Amino acid sequence: MAASTGFIGFNLQRSAKGCCAAGLLCRHWARGELGGCTLIEGQVFPYVVVALASLGLGYLIRRFLGELKKGSAEQQARSIIEEAEKLAEAKQREMLLEVKEDIHRLRTELDRESRERRLELQRAENRNIQKEEALDRKLAAVEKREERIAQREAEIEKLKREIEQIKAEQRKKLEEIADLTTEQARQLLLDEVRKETEHEAAAMIKSVEIRARDEADKRAREIVSLAIQRCAADHVVDTTVSVVPLPNDEMKGRIIGREGRNIRALETLTGIDLIIDDTPEAVILSGFDPVRREVARIALERLISDGRIHPARIEEMVEKARKEVEAVIREEGEKAAFDTGVHGLHPEIVRLLGRLKYRSSYGQNVLQHSIEVSYLAAMMAAELGADENLARRAGLLHDIGKAVDHEVEGPHAKIGADILKRYHESPQVIHAVLAHHDETEAKTVEACLVQAADAISAARPGARRETLEAYIKRLEKLEEIAGSLEGVDKVYAIQAGREIRVMVKPEKIDDVAAIKVSRDIVKRIEEELEYPGQIKVTVIRETRAVEYAK
Repeated sequence: MAASTGFIGFNLQRSAKGCCAAGLLCRHWARGELGGCTLIEGQVFPYVVVALASLGLGYLIRRFLGELKKGSAEQQARSIIEEAEKLAEAKQREMLLEVKEDIHRLRTELDRESRERRLELQRAENRNIQKEEALDRKLAAVEKREERIAQREAEIEKLKREIEQIKAEQRKKLEEIADLTTEQARQLLLDEVRKETEHEAAAMIKSVEIRARDEADKRAREIVSLAIQRCAADHVVDTTVSVVPLPNDEMKGRIIGREGRNIRALETLTGIDLIIDDTPEAVILSGFDPVRREVARIALERLISDGRIHPARIEEMVEKARKEVEAVIREEGEKAAFDTGVHGLHPEIVRLLGRLKYRSSYGQNVLQHSIEVSYLAAMMAAELGADENLARRAGLLHDIGKAVDHEVEGPHAKIGADILKRYHESPQVIHAVLAHHDETEAKTVEACLVQAADAISAARPGARRETLEAYIKRLEKLEEIAGSLEGVDKVYAIQAGREIRVMVKPEKIDDVAAIKVSRDIVKRIEEELEYPGQIKVTVIRETRAVEYAK
């Protein structure tokens, strides 16, 4: 129907357009505008009528076409609305289905969770019931046990009363037989037991003391000898004077420089005095700081080898030597810690430990001495069952104060303890370092072992040397101390000052007084002298009767 309506409308539209064209043609003719055609005035009217009729017909046709279009648009709108309503209903049905499915799924999950929750609650309830039953059984067992204990306590109390009654009867009979009261008999028995116990205790103490002294001496000798044998260290004697050889004596003038500017620059940069005297082909370096002395020695040797000696070159060589020495110090400190098995040291302590390579005491290199003390202390600690690691650590660090004792005032043991405290070392190590020269009383086994190891390392033959003047003064002081006591006749220092023989006057000193003299001499030596190792004091008293046969 829509197709036929469209076809009719199309034809009507074409007819209307034709009518309009006809009307337009009539107007042109009426105006005389058609090319060269002239109309007779009598013939104009019919054409006008036709034109008007055409206009009316065209208007009617246009109105009819408008009505047709309006009806077609309304019909299309109604069809669109119907289709939209159908789509909306279909969509609504789909959404309702989805919502129902979601509700069903949620209800199913909720039912499953509820069942699981009920099962879990049931299991928990069953467990609680089982626990309550077990507690009830235990409570019943405890109540039965308490009843049995109460019965036994009652029986024990009954037996006690019977025993007390029997004892009282026996005591009464004993008092009647012995004619003594209980207190008197007890006191008599105690006196007898005390006498016997005191006698036995005295004998036992004396026997134990003698045996302990013998065993202690024997054990101490074994431990010390074993530690020394296991520590195969070389003699660590070192020199304290730095001598730089020269290729010729002309080099002395070049070292001094014009108006002494070279030697002044070297002394200012290193802090070391250069002694240039008549010693052939040699320069002596003098200074309290061994590290600075080593820097000066290396710098001077390189300047001599290079041949260019002037203040700028001296400054360059001194700086290079200082860096090289610092690197050597760090390496030596790390090597000492690694060799002894001491770990976890603060980097500054490692650096101070390396400085000991250039420090000597009585000709003994302090770093090698510290390593040796660490070995000895650890070995003796292992033999005694003490803390081996603590003894090894304290032995390595016991002389750390000597690295800066030329800069800081005070005993090197106290300086070392302050340094270790500053870098958070353990209190046991600090105590052992502080006590190794009796700055404080040794309170641990490891501190005593560090003392012993220090004495062994310093006193063994060849370990240290001292000047002839100091050696003679020490011997003279020994003889002076021993000879100052009353009753002493003659004194002889022997074995390089490790033993003194004291002759006393027999008419003034008896055998008991001789023991007191030896103890007094030992006490004064310990208080007034500093010496390596130990000194043996032998007091000799003899009486000679001389007669001549004639």
